[in-house]
Amino acid sequence: MNKTRSNTVLSAAPFVLAVATVLMLTMPVPSTAATAVVGLPCQANAANTFSVDAKSGYVSTPDGNSIYMWGYSGNTGGFQLPGPMLCVDSGVTVTVVLHNTLLEATSIVFAGQHHLRANGHPAQPQTDSTGLSSLTDSAPALNGSVTYTFTAGSPGTYLYESGTDVAKQREMGLSGALVVRPPGQPDHANARADSAFDTSREYVYLLSEVDPDMHLAVERNRPFDVTRTTARYFFINGRSMPDTIAPTGAAWLPSQPYGSLVRLKPFVPGDPNSRPALVRYVNAGSVNYPFHPHGNDQRVITEDGQAVQGAGGSDASYDKFLIDVGPGQTADTLDQWVDSEHWNGDANPIPVPLPQLQDQIVGPGTETWFSENPYLGGQPGEVPAGVVRNNQCGEYYMVAHSHALEQATNYGASFGGMMTLVRIDPAAGCPS
Repeated sequence: MNKTRSNTVLSAAPFVLAVATVLMLTMPVPSTAATAVVGLPCQANAANTFSVDAKSGYVSTPDGNSIYMWGYSGNTGGFQLPGPMLCVDSGVTVTVVLHNTLLEATSIVFAGQHHLRANGHPAQPQTDSTGLSSLTDSAPALNGSVTYTFTAGSPGTYLYESGTDVAKQREMGLSGALVVRPPGQPDHANARADSAFDTSREYVYLLSEVDPDMHLAVERNRPFDVTRTTARYFFINGRSMPDTIAPTGAAWLPSQPYGSLVRLKPFVPGDPNSRPALVRYVNAGSVNYPFHPHGNDQRVITEDGQAVQGAGGSDASYDKFLIDVGPGQTADTLDQWVDSEHWNGDANPIPVPLPQLQDQIVGPGTETWFSENPYLGGQPGEVPAGVVRNNQCGEYYMVAHSHALEQATNYGASFGGMMTLVRIDPAAGCPS
């Protein structure tokens, strides 16, 4: 970690880690089902057939707001944001049946997929008396439906979203992630041998924004000029910080099922089982999101469903400390905790030993964080009397957030919005 990165960590860590510590101690205890999901909650089946409903509902924000949204939901459940994370193999035929419960027509565009058909015929843009009405065949309002089929494209991550009245319906929440895997290689991000990852450490960051004024206008069936949209909330997987670090399936966020806390293990030199995590970025918004994970570079290996390689298949992947994804774009990154400067078994062991009390800051409540140190740590009995534990098993945390800092707010209040944590577990493992 160079000095610039260390300073960035240190400037944000006191506030974010204090908030995160308080949050984790005051949240309701999640159910067994919620804690069992770590990483990507794939929806997959042998038939590669999915059914989704376009529904309306509400999401909550950490500042107590409730926002009217639209979303694609599994047809056996209630409203959710974002849509289900669909997982298929490259080259298979995929069927997606869209049921529309909204008051206006809607559709789904599957970017990067092949031989797209709607109700059995080639999918086509739609027009009405005013011109282009949809980029593809749509499901009519109030219980209309359309069946899409396509051949899954090359291995990678893709955005699926509404192709109807895009500026409005994308903002309202009609989007989701499609993960395409190399056939027979669920532990590879793409068809390259050097894309192997730890399948228990796979994550999606679906990034989006919300203008609550527009959503209120849609809820009240009032006109709204989409060219005057001003985002006030910024989401990772349909949540804002600190809700982003709540577990996937958290009972207190019933309409926002997906968390975004990334968990890493330290790299062990010479261990063939020491594989990186895979973090998939998806931009479902209208502007760039320059996402910035602290502590380590991430290796970009796939962009928009295409392996990053040169002529003749040579490796052209590259390390980035800021992953900048534009509207509709995706990027797949390998993330491995390698801190040769600050971490090794002797200099900075994991679990992290707690500094002496004079090197800590306690409070303003019962939480603690380390002065001039981005690491959390400690074992039972090492904290002052009456002070909560910093962590569960000696793990520590780094911040990950949008580097367009207005996107790391909840209606302008820091720290929030498009922000989460990266958790580094001891090499021997850590409870869920």
